[in-house]
Amino acid sequence: MPTARQGSIHLFRLAGIDLFLHWTWFVMAAIEIESRSGTYRSVLWNGLEYFALFWIVLLHEFGHALACRQVGGTANRIMLWPLGGVAYVDPPQRPGAMLWSIAAGPLVNVALLPVLLVASGTVHAFGWAQIVPDFNRFINTVIFIDVALLIFNILPIYPLDGGQILRSLLWFVLGRGRSLAVTTVFGFVGIAGFVGLAVWRHSVWLLVISGYMLINCWSGLKGARVLIRNEKLPRRAGFACPGCRTAPPIGDFWKCTQCGQLFDTFQTGAVCPHCGTRYDTTMCLHCLERRPMGEWNASDRPNEHIAGAGVPAS
Repeated sequence: MPTARQGSIHLFRLAGIDLFLHWTWFVMAAIEIESRSGTYRSVLWNGLEYFALFWIVLLHEFGHALACRQVGGTANRIMLWPLGGVAYVDPPQRPGAMLWSIAAGPLVNVALLPVLLVASGTVHAFGWAQIVPDFNRFINTVIFIDVALLIFNILPIYPLDGGQILRSLLWFVLGRGRSLAVTTVFGFVGIAGFVGLAVWRHSVWLLVISGYMLINCWSGLKGARVLIRNEKLPRRAGFACPGCRTAPPIGDFWKCTQCGQLFDTFQTGAVCPHCGTRYDTTMCLHCLERRPMGEWNASDRPNEHIAGAGVPAS
């Protein structure tokens, strides 16, 4: 996916969240508006359709971002591009936090549906459907867009919202790494179905979406393998992350920012043995949060000491 600045335009900042629009969005808007010309008496309604799509996708992504913040995560960028929207969210590495951060997006579409249905009912109740048929057609199209986006997003195919919701639910039972591995397997099956549908309908657009999902699914599978491998690492007794209560792994998994060498920060007392750089805080390789070294002592809370998955230094 594109980065939050590569080939993009910064539109505005709302609630501390920067919104970027990729330049290809305008290309697709022109293509879509042209392809639906003749649907209305005026092409202005076609433009309004795409403008409505813009706001529905934007609200969906803001749902992700605000939910992520609610559980203590970081979310400050949203990118809109032809394949939809991307909220750059970094929720705490807990299944519940991940589940709420992901599920909030589709729930926005659910919340929009009764509002749109009331609008449609109002149009018919006042007879506007006959007086301004284009407005009635527009409302019905927006309802279709909202429902279609909702159904597409909740498909249990990684990395769609539905796939990530499935991963979060499995996380409660299988753990962080295995839940991601199982979800990506389901994802590959779903992607195969998308490819078949694209071939059957001769749709280049569906092939592009399938390719995007395939790249992300393969990346997720590789990440799952790393997580599963690290879950089996021996853990250092007497220490636990103050935030997620995960015991740190034994080994050279922390990289010195000065000399670039790997070392075991708990073995050396947070001092790089290669260049002597001292660190006041240490990053948890499970939740990726930095905490003061003095807070890592778990001797006074042995019942909270658990084994978790880490990630290798990068």
